[in-house]
This record gives sequence, structure tokens and C-alpha cells, in this order.
Amino acid sequence: MNKKNYLIRLMLLLVLFAGCSDNEEEEILAPVISGIEDKYIVLAGDELELTPIIANDNSSTYSWQIDGKKVASTMKYTYKATTEGSYTLVFKAVNKGGSAQKETSVTVVERDSPPVISDLEEKYTIDANTELKLSPSIVSGSEVTYSWLLEDEEVANTKEYTFKVSQPGKYRLLLKATNKEGTTEKELTILVNGESANAETSVYSIISLEAPSFLTNSENVEWEILNSPSELCRLSGTKTKTPMFIAAKEGEYQLQVTDGEIKSTMKIIVKKSVSKQTAYISKVFDYLPAPGQFVNTLPEYTEGDTQEDMVKKANEWLVGEDAWMITLGGWGGYVIIGFDHTIVNVSGKRDFRINGNAFGANNGRPGAPFGGSCEPGIIMVAYDKNKNGKPDDDEWYEIKGSSNFSSEKEPWYSYAVENGNDTKVYRDYQMTYYKPTKEDPEINGEPDNPNAYMTIEKYIRWEDNKSNSGYKVKNVYHQQTYYPAWVKDNQLTFKGIRLPENGINEGQYVPGINEGSTYFVLYGFNYGYVDNYPNIHDNSGIDIDWAIDKNGNKVDLPGIDFVKIYNGVNQENGWLGESSTEVERGEDLHMLGKSINTINE
Repeated sequence: MNKKNYLIRLMLLLVLFAGCSDNEEEEILAPVISGIEDKYIVLAGDELELTPIIANDNSSTYSWQIDGKKVASTMKYTYKATTEGSYTLVFKAVNKGGSAQKETSVTVVERDSPPVISDLEEKYTIDANTELKLSPSIVSGSEVTYSWLLEDEEVANTKEYTFKVSQPGKYRLLLKATNKEGTTEKELTILVNGESANAETSVYSIISLEAPSFLTNSENVEWEILNSPSELCRLSGTKTKTPMFIAAKEGEYQLQVTDGEIKSTMKIIVKKSVSKQTAYISKVFDYLPAPGQFVNTLPEYTEGDTQEDMVKKANEWLVGEDAWMITLGGWGGYVIIGFDHTIVNVSGKRDFRINGNAFGANNGRPGAPFGGSCEPGIIMVAYDKNKNGKPDDDEWYEIKGSSNFSSEKEPWYSYAVENGNDTKVYRDYQMTYYKPTKEDPEINGEPDNPNAYMTIEKYIRWEDNKSNSGYKVKNVYHQQTYYPAWVKDNQLTFKGIRLPENGINEGQYVPGINEGSTYFVLYGFNYGYVDNYPNIHDNSGIDIDWAIDKNGNKVDLPGIDFVKIYNGVNQENGWLGESSTEVERGEDLHMLGKSINTINE
């Protein structure tokens, strides 16, 4: 062998030797114990063979203890039951990787005692039409007979029993095990969940649901939506046995009802509507403005028109996407409108909008909040509970706007107090207007003079139920009668909530605005009114979840079909005239795909 070959072979041997020496020692894992139950019951005089299964044994050492005393050091152990009582056995295995132990309890019973039943739970929960195999362990010193009773009726006399029912509900199952020494009973409760009958409906339509019959006697029933193809849905009355459901999108909605123990699911298939629906106002049911400068022009009165005629005109002006503006006149004047579908009350979202003509104005007051021409209309809502297609008197709920109870949280409240405005909120307000006895000008009004805009100073007398009275003035800008010309009665009375006066002459902050330094700003309320914020502003959107009942309690409405708007402020604002809510197009925001988050009240 030449020297070169010798060196090559020597290097190969060194490489092989180095590879072998680098092998790491195999990791030893701690033992894992199985094969021992948590508890055993044996008869006195019997033996219990305990044979654990050890994973990662790896030359483990073992020990058995009974109530803290070591009794064996083998893997297997035979326990001899000699004395009645309960005992704790602990098996421990130790190797280089660590240790593990398993604790079990052994109960020793006398041979001449009634049967001992184990391996049955006190409560099971299964689905309907599912088998539940019950295999109890029975310890007895003599022959045992069995009786299974379902709701007090025997259903089997074998040791094992398979429970299966098709009807969801709560079932009581009793096992009786009898030997010559006596009888032992074990009662089980089996909760059977299931599916209720499925339901079908169409979009924008309320469907009433009923809790399944097995929950008839349950006091605490609760519903929830488990799965939905869209957030544009509502389940109202979730803690009642007869909730209502509505959805704006087609698809399959899965609901669940439970009494805290038994659960039942229900599928609601929502389909397209068979009729074409619009996002806008579809009908005007009633219209009666209070006296105001735009009355008889928005909409226009023609001599001979009746109340019915004016409602039809309001309908022509408000229905559809291309709506025209109508006036509600002074405080209390109202309009009642409807949609051709139910607007869904979507949680966390504003649901509809009724347009007005509110706008903002420049205001020199430092730090002034939003204001300009904000003439808030109070909102009432209703859903067609009896499905007669019209709003009934007992179906109305109030949208709780930001000042329906107090105006102290309005950002302009301190300005109004300082200005001497009436900032009270009256929830039981009543106001009567008296038909004017004169229409011809008594004063020569000057259109461009904010100090000489009146033509009749004491024009329409009014009185309220708070011992207040006064007159609506007639101005130079509108010559027609301000009293609804189709009303034959000599007086008109309105009832409702009166909001605080929000108009303030801020002329001192707008130097040189005009000769009289007159610059009325009608400040906006925080939320919850019509004609209070510009139509494109989020604050013009209304959340149905703001609805309250006549006692001021929040209500859980599935949606609404009808809206009533009435003017909420009684105030004269110089040459601007009276505060008069104007109403234009109404919109279902969800149908139009507009998502506006609500606010926390």
C-alpha cells in the first residue's frame, strides 16, 4: 500500500469515528400512567387487581400507598378488601426523566348490603333521536334485579339501558337495583336538545315565533341568533316565549331557544319579497300643521280643499325618492307617514332618516356648537302589530331624543339660560291656537329691516296648559293666512312634548350683519329629531332602539312601519319667524345600504 492510499483510508476512519462519538445520548421521558380508574367499589372479602399501563417506562421504580402508607413496590398490585370504608390508593412511577402518580379511591361495602350503583352521571345532555347507552357498575353480594323507569313508567328490566327519544325536553330516569338485602335507587336527569319546526318569511316582514312545547312551563326562556348571513336582522323579545324576528337580507338564519338547560334550534328561511318595495315614504296617513308662516303654501292650499284633500296633497309631496318639503307649522303640527315594508331595527345602527331643511350657519361666538336653522321635530314610531296596514293609537312609541326629558346636556344650554330662554321640558304640554280675526296688515313691514318685519303683531292668539299665552306674529314675507285654511273650527289644540327654546340672537358676535344686529342662531340638539341636522349628517339618522313607552321605559321593537313627526319647539325668532319643523323625504337607511353607527344615550 502506498503512502497516499494509506493517508486517505486513515482520514475516512477518523471521520467515521468522529461521527459515532458525536451521537447524543437518547432523551428519557417521564412516565405516563393510565389504566387505573378514578374510583372503585368492591365487596368486603373480594380482591381488586390493579394493573396500570406505563408509557415511557424506561426502568421505572414503582410504589403503592394506601392512605399514605406504602404497601407495595411492584407495578401490579392486588388490593384485598377486608374492612368496610373508603380508602385512597396512590400509585407512583419514577425514572430518570421524572415521575408520575395516579390517585384512586376504593370503597369497600359489606356483602350483606343493598346494591351499590356507580358509573352513572346525575345529568346528561344529548340531541333528540340520539342514543345514550347507560352501563352502570353494580356491586352486590347477591343476585340483582333491575328496573328502569322513565317518568315513572318502566321501560327496561336489564342492567344496561339505551335511552332515545325524538321529542326535546327534560326527562327523569330512575334506576332501581334490588337484591335480597334491599333496593338502591339512582335518579338521572336527561336534557334532550333538538330542533323546533323551521319557519319561512320574506325580507322586511316581521314573523312571530313560539317557544317549543317542552318549554311551556319554563320561567326563564331566552332566544339568540346563532348564525346569520347578514347583520341586518333583529330578534326582539328574546326573554319571552313569543319573540319577533325580521331580516333585511335573504338567507338562512339559525336561532336557539333555551331555558338554561334544554336547547332547541330553529331555522328561518328568509326569501325575497313577492312585491316591489321602496326605501322611501309610501303613504301619508294624516297631516295637520299648526299655524305658521309656510302653512297653506307647503303644500299649497286651494280654496275648497278639505282635510282629506290636504292629506292627499301631503301624500303627493312626500311619497317616493323625489319628495318635496312640507311644513308642520308651529308647535304641535304633525304628519303621519308610512313605509311599504317594516324598517328593521338593527342593533348598533341608525335605521331611518326623515329629511328636513336644517343647515348650519357661521357664528362668531367663540367655541359655539353646531347651530343655524335647527327646528326639531319630535318623532313617534309604530310597527303594524295587528297587520291592518294603518297606525293605531295604541301602537305608538316615542323616540327619546337628547332633550325629551332635560336639555341640560345640550352644548348650548348655558347660552340659552344666559339669554333668558325658556329651557324647561314639558312632557304633558298642551297648546291651543285661535283662528285669527284679521289678515290685512296693520303695520307697514319692511322686508330688509330686521326691526320692522311684522305686519300684524297680535295675529294668532295661543294659550297653553302652563298658564302661558301669547300671539303668533304675521310677517312681511308671507301674506297668506297662517291658520290652516281648510280647518273650519275656530281653534286647534295639540298635545305632546315641548322642547326648550333653542334660538338665540347672536348678532353681537357678527358685527355689521345688519342695522339691528339681528342674527338668530337656532342651535342643534344632540340627537333624535327631524329637521335638526343637515340631511347628509349622521346626526339626522334615527335609531329605533331609542324608542320608549309612555312610562319612559325602553322598548325592544323589531322594526317600524309608521312614523309621526310633530314640531317640538314653540318660539318666535325675530324676522326668521316661528320655529317650524319642515319634513321632506323619508329613507330606510338599511335598504339604501347606508351604515351609520348609533350613539350611547
